[in-house]
Amino acid sequence: MNQPAVKSALRYAATAATVVAVVFAYHLVIRVNPTTVALTFLIGVLIVSANWGLQPAVFMALVATLAFNYYFLPPVGTLTIADPQNWVALFAFLVTAIIASQLAERARREAQRANERRGEAELLYKFSQQLLSSDNVVELLNAIPRYIVESFGVKAAAIALPNRPDVYRSNSTIHDLELHDLQLVCMRGEPMTDPEKQAMFMPLRMGVRMVGSMGVSGALLSRETLEAMSSLIAIAIERAGAIEKLGRAEAARESEQLRSVLLDSVTHEFRTPLTAIKASATSLLSNSGLDEAQRLELLTVINEESDRLNRLVGEAAEMAQLDANQFELQLGPHPMKDAVAVAIEKAKPALAQHHVNVQLPDNLPLVRMDKDRITEVVIQLLENAAKYSSPDSPIHITGEVGNRMVMTSVADRGPGIDDFEQSLIFEKFYRGRDQRLQVQGTGMGLAIAKAIVEAHGGKIGVTSQPGHGSVFYFTLPIS
Repeated sequence: MNQPAVKSALRYAATAATVVAVVFAYHLVIRVNPTTVALTFLIGVLIVSANWGLQPAVFMALVATLAFNYYFLPPVGTLTIADPQNWVALFAFLVTAIIASQLAERARREAQRANERRGEAELLYKFSQQLLSSDNVVELLNAIPRYIVESFGVKAAAIALPNRPDVYRSNSTIHDLELHDLQLVCMRGEPMTDPEKQAMFMPLRMGVRMVGSMGVSGALLSRETLEAMSSLIAIAIERAGAIEKLGRAEAARESEQLRSVLLDSVTHEFRTPLTAIKASATSLLSNSGLDEAQRLELLTVINEESDRLNRLVGEAAEMAQLDANQFELQLGPHPMKDAVAVAIEKAKPALAQHHVNVQLPDNLPLVRMDKDRITEVVIQLLENAAKYSSPDSPIHITGEVGNRMVMTSVADRGPGIDDFEQSLIFEKFYRGRDQRLQVQGTGMGLAIAKAIVEAHGGKIGVTSQPGHGSVFYFTLPIS
């Protein structure tokens, strides 16, 4: 005998035993009137119907009717009924018990369906949250079948889209869900069921537009659940596709904007030295009466502007290398003082009108760095401090240790940077709104400095208060 049959037999035996227990209690232990007996039997029928269903409850009602007649209705001890009123009472008891059991069974089924719907709603909510985990269409399509298996306990799941040749499966080794069936459902736009394989197929729709099709096998889910699943999947696929399109459009717009900014910046910065070189060379060639001092002055202009032009080309090339990660760091233990000293020496022309105050502790530990690259960073910070500060204002360089990092700071007394721009100034080609027309520059220097520092495993930042100057700082790991 199989397990369900055994369970059913035990339930019927338990209902019969309950009737026997009531008869024993009210017939032999305590004496009560027939009304109390009938109400007790009726409560028992309701409890059985609410827990085990209609059939065991009807069985108990019939057995209880016979027991009620035999033990509690006169003449007691027989199944005959002397008083016609007792026939009415017995019939009313039987009808009431059966109707009550039916009502209890209906309430039990509705409660069970409500619990099932609540469980399905919880599963669908969890499933919808999983569908929001990715904005990439391909990644989402690969993940959806796995989410279906995990959330709804099916054996396998698959997704197919008309504009993609692949079938996205929960398990590549299970092929219960054929491509032909998925394509057929997508073309017809109607659900399809294969009872032999316990497979169900649903179209994926966004309104009246067909997005694709889905299939599940190994469990027969309700039609409502499948329709809700298909709607959620269609919405998730459309959402991811829309986000991808928006991202591509935004990337194209930013690329065009960046190209425009780069062209404007490079054109302006290259034109200035080229104009000076061209004017000086023209003067030298067309005016042979220049004395030695005038010739020297023009040659100096050509030399300085050529250096500036060379540096602009170098910055652009270096920025391209950093973006492509096509550079190597020659890391080694070096004192920060050495890089600062070299940077001050190389930045002398820019620092001519400023006093540089260096306050680096003698016990500052060695730093693991590429000395030449970090020198570039310090030069950039010093030149920015000189460029944006008023003449004769001091520049301070300090150093300290914290969290196994050496932090080097360059402080100036320039106009300061507002909070909005403090994160933007390290982006490529960005220049301050109030300074871009007053101070020359390409907007590449701080971006290069940031890339170099981060390649060392450090961080670069700025603290500033408009009208009171800025402090640029960067950290490097201790060797």
